[in-house]
Amino acid sequence: MKYNELYRKLRKAGCFLLHHGKRHDIWVNPRNGKTTEVPRHGTEEVPKGTLKSIYQRLGL
Repeated sequence: MKYNELYRKLRKAGCFLLHHGKRHDIWVNPRNGKTTEVPRHGTEEVPKGTLKSIYQRLGL
């Protein structure tokens, strides 16, 4: 999965972008108030471990 696809999936799950950092974006799951940093690499593939970590931290 590419980062652009991940961003679409996060939005579809109800999460939203809180703010942009230098290299990472901060995403929030409003249902449980959990936040996480998501690297910004555009068209690159998301490593499976990173993807799993993002989902866990957001409670998805």
